[in-house]
Amino acid sequence: MWHTRRQIFFSFTKKLANMKTYLLLALRIITAIILLQTLRFKFFAHPDSVYIFTTVGLEPFGRIGIGFMELIAAFLLLIPRTVWLGAGLTMGILSGAILMHLTILGIEINGDGGSLFYLALFTFFSSTFILWMYRKEIPIIGNKF
Repeated sequence: MWHTRRQIFFSFTKKLANMKTYLLLALRIITAIILLQTLRFKFFAHPDSVYIFTTVGLEPFGRIGIGFMELIAAFLLLIPRTVWLGAGLTMGILSGAILMHLTILGIEINGDGGSLFYLALFTFFSSTFILWMYRKEIPIIGNKF
């Protein structure tokens, strides 16, 4: 059966919309996994984590408090109605981490080659992208975008 150009176009745009939905879901899951996998270092007082928070003057309450905030942010990213809130919270937490790397800690921590810094950058930019994509769902101000 022959399809018109219009049918082909609408079929293609529907497939793109589905792909966008799945890619955003995958990015949300990846970001949440990154947040969750770093919790074991914070909650179980890994020496690198203790060193970082001691250096910035937030050990132990800052380490544990930020760990709980990251846990909350990860769950909020996975709940469809609160994705925007989880992305915003993640951006706030990681902007502090990036700022500490750039001012006090340095890019490389204990010979890690900067992996913590680059992971923080990736997670910050992924949460920024997620927040941008879900900006219309933000209460009160979302309809203005």
